[in-house]
Amino acid sequence: MVSTTAATNTTAVLDPAGAPNRNLGGKFLTFQLADEEFGIEILKVREINKVMDITAIPQMPAYMKGVINLRGNVIPVIDLRLKFGLPELAHTEQTCIIVVDVGRAIGILVDTVSEVLNIAADCIDPAPALHEVGDVTFILGMGKVGEAVKILLDIDRVLNSGELAALHALVNDPGATDPAAARTGGTADDESCRDGTAGRPGR
Repeated sequence: MVSTTAATNTTAVLDPAGAPNRNLGGKFLTFQLADEEFGIEILKVREINKVMDITAIPQMPAYMKGVINLRGNVIPVIDLRLKFGLPELAHTEQTCIIVVDVGRAIGILVDTVSEVLNIAADCIDPAPALHEVGDVTFILGMGKVGEAVKILLDIDRVLNSGELAALHALVNDPGATDPAAARTGGTADDESCRDGTAGRPGR
């Protein structure tokens, strides 16, 4: 079952220019990929489901796993491991599909869902300045919870505009999907499952 925990550390949140950032505090659904813990804003989460049959679509990038039929709605699914350059992992009883809202519903495959955390804004540090290594604009900040650090994602920016357009075409007209559009731009612009049950997180 998803649990709720409060974070109490205090650190100011600043943007790269040193000015106060927007209030990033609130509830985050946390999940695991490999050895790292990530979080997304709970208001972006529609529901959490155990992994189900995914219909693959030919000629899509490896991280675009295909589509699922969720109560009559066709939802595209991406493997967040592969999107972040991590090795693919065979599905287990812990594997979940988190359905999120990025202007349309998409599913993200994660290793396991952890809990819902209430993280105050002063417990969130800005993302490290790693622009010379790669794009980090999809990271909202680094949430400090006790001795642990959670990587908080801006789920709207994990996929770039071309990738979102490809997902839209994937659902609305699979035969017209342009795989090249999904592969352009390596940077990004633009729901517990441990018991094997599906559910909606508390808000």
